[in-house]
Amino acid sequence: MHSIRSAFLLLLGILLIFAVSTAVYLGRGQPPIEQGTNVSSASSESAIEGSTEQALVVPDVFVNQSPTNRTLTVPEGYTVSVFAAGLGKARFFDVADDGTVYLTDLNGRVLAIRDDNDDNVADTIATVDSNLRSPHGIDWFGDDLYIGEEDQVVVYRSVKPDGSFDRKDVLVSGLPAGEGHFTRTVQIGPDGKLYVSVGSSCNLCEETDPRRAAIVRYNPDGTGEEVFATGLRNSVGFVFSAGKIWATENGRDRIGDNIPPEEINIVEQGKHYGWPYCHGDSDTGPEFPDRSEFCRTEIQKPQYKFQAHSAPLGLTFVPSGTTFPNAMRNALFVALHGSWNRTDPTGYKVITFDTSDQNPDAKDFIFGWLLADGSSWGRPVGVGFSKNGSLLISDDKAGVLYNVRFPK
Repeated sequence: MHSIRSAFLLLLGILLIFAVSTAVYLGRGQPPIEQGTNVSSASSESAIEGSTEQALVVPDVFVNQSPTNRTLTVPEGYTVSVFAAGLGKARFFDVADDGTVYLTDLNGRVLAIRDDNDDNVADTIATVDSNLRSPHGIDWFGDDLYIGEEDQVVVYRSVKPDGSFDRKDVLVSGLPAGEGHFTRTVQIGPDGKLYVSVGSSCNLCEETDPRRAAIVRYNPDGTGEEVFATGLRNSVGFVFSAGKIWATENGRDRIGDNIPPEEINIVEQGKHYGWPYCHGDSDTGPEFPDRSEFCRTEIQKPQYKFQAHSAPLGLTFVPSGTTFPNAMRNALFVALHGSWNRTDPTGYKVITFDTSDQNPDAKDFIFGWLLADGSSWGRPVGVGFSKNGSLLISDDKAGVLYNVRFPK
């Protein structure tokens, strides 16, 4: 009897070990990919070949600590450093003809940042204005500085490098505010008109204000409001390139860790880009089964799709005059702010697409803000190039601007 009981306990132990081992093994993987998406898992973007880790000192202003060593991984041959720190919730920026970097801070400020000795470290940071309502979008045009607040667009006339200006005008007032996505991105287009991106008021709903989930266009003086394109849940960033509008798109939440894919769209006048009824190429949302024909025939499909919930914000192309190698001449850089409710966090990096490729994969350019335990010490927001050809990256968690150079 003793030997039978021992054999039974041994068999039970083996079965228990097998069950635990299987559970641990399965728990290591990414969540399964849901039906209806061709996007791969969170860690699928491959890094540019030959990447190296670089340590840099970043003031951790949000937890009131001393400067801390942080590590970012960049492609071989590139260097990354802190250009300016103490910038609050640093959002989008633009560079004036004289090299001054103008940046919005969601805390209500617009800043003028200068590197007077061209050593890739800011020498002066001046306040252009303060007490604004969530300033985010920014565009330097002529000698004027355009700023998108939650409820309006203002312009500072004849801005000087020290942050002073001749006068401040309100161009557009009464933008929809108070609910949902609150950032407003502004750009002066090649036609001289003012373009404003207004995000949705919700995760998923049919908007009553046609300016929501859309890009709206105005005359230079703020008159002549017209809805330019719709179905854009939250195109936080957009830029003009060769006469076309390239825009990021943040997809909806709460239908899975890996759907819907994030998008890069080429935005055309009068086109609908799917939200709230569709996502991806033509997939119909589960709440709108009666819209399947609309999704199949009426929407404009994305130019690129990539990992869901990465939260793409700013984007930029490589300008002429940069020191970046020829292999990057056709690169589109996209800042991924990072997920907020995904089971395994994703994003928190800067990726690139080779626009000369018909169907390019996203490639990691800089990463390291997301740590192995799922926490993060930084969140990329805006990307753009300085007058000396360096790539600047804003970070609204660490409150800094990074400077990425290719000195060879």
